[in-house]
Amino acid sequence: MEQKSIFSVISPIMAGPSSSHTAGAVRLGLMARNIYNTQFKSVKFVLYNSFATTGFGHGTDKGLLAGVLGYSVDEPRIKHIFEIVKDVDYSYEYVQDISRHPNSVDIIFDGGKMTVSGDSVGAGEIRINNINGFAANIDGVYDTLIMMYKDKPGMISTVSEIIQKQKVNIASLHCDRASKGGEATMYIALDVPVGEDVVSKIREIKDVFFVTNIRKLK
Repeated sequence: MEQKSIFSVISPIMAGPSSSHTAGAVRLGLMARNIYNTQFKSVKFVLYNSFATTGFGHGTDKGLLAGVLGYSVDEPRIKHIFEIVKDVDYSYEYVQDISRHPNSVDIIFDGGKMTVSGDSVGAGEIRINNINGFAANIDGVYDTLIMMYKDKPGMISTVSEIIQKQKVNIASLHCDRASKGGEATMYIALDVPVGEDVVSKIREIKDVFFVTNIRKLK
């Protein structure tokens, strides 16, 4: 029997009228913030399809902004987020594209230094499907290590060995690359969190140029 998340049984406690347009938007923003993991000065949101046409009335624009600023779905100040934000430039673009999920968004930090794309799939649940042009499949259910590196033999085994020495089980592992020997990404879902020492060891591997440790969403 397929197991269901609690979000598929009851809607999350949230500051907004819609689990997919409001809570999902906040969680997408939170995940994008955690992936970028850098203090940012500007952010642009490209909203697609239903997010673009009906999201305004459901607070999608406020939810996305609140998420990238670190607010949780039950934070009452989300309703007034535009009055609260003072030191971040933000903008919105609205697009219709049938190739994208009805509730889809691109979150672009600091003029394109990182783009995180994802969907709100219903009942507050989300899925990150692309980071800087590389395919992803991150739903916030697991703690996840994300890394970018130069594609070369042995990288998967080297990283896996570092994790296994901490007696941490890998739930899933996904790799993508632009070309052989080119830029590549790896997403590793973990059964339990790893410490900063693991991240530091991976960061020290030659030809690894980005690593971040994403905590699962609550």
